[in-house]
Amino acid sequence: MSSTPADPTRSTRATGSYPDPNLTEPIAGSTRAPDTEAEVRARNESLGEMFASLAERLSTLIRQEIKLAKAEATESAKEAGAGVGMFAGAAVGGFFVLMFLSLALTWALGNLMNLGWAALIVAVLWAIIAAVLASMGKKRLEKVKGLPQTQESMQEIPPTLNPNKETP
Repeated sequence: MSSTPADPTRSTRATGSYPDPNLTEPIAGSTRAPDTEAEVRARNESLGEMFASLAERLSTLIRQEIKLAKAEATESAKEAGAGVGMFAGAAVGGFFVLMFLSLALTWALGNLMNLGWAALIVAVLWAIIAAVLASMGKKRLEKVKGLPQTQESMQEIPPTLNPNKETP
C-alpha cells in the first residue's frame, strides 16, 4: 500500500491533531483555532495587494473624516449665522434705544451743568460699558468648542494603524 493520503486536504503529518499549515479550515478533532482573516490574507495576498488595500482603506478613512469635518463645520456655521443675525437685529434696536436714552440723559445733566460737560460724562459712561462688554465677549468666544467629533475621531487614527494594539 502507498503512503499517499486518501484525502488531499490532509498531509501525511495530519493524521491526528496536527493540521496542515496550508489549510484554512481546522481538521476535525484538532485543537488548533481557526485562522483569522489576517492570517488567511497573509498567506494568499501579495505584499503589493496588502499595501494597495491599506492605501484604499486609509484613503476612505481620510475622506470620511473630511466629510465629518465639513458636516460639523456646516452645522456650526448655520447655528452661528442664525444667532449672529438675531444678535445684529437686537443690536440695531438696542442702539436706537440707547442713543435716545443717552440724549435724554445728556439733556437732563445739561440742566445742572454746561451741556458740553454733560455730553462728556455720558460718553465716558458708554466707554466703560463698551469695555466691560468687550471683555465679556472675549471670554465667551474663548469657550467655543470647535469640531469635537472630528478631533476625537482623528485621534483614533494613529492607534488604528498600529497593528500591535486592539482597534478602539
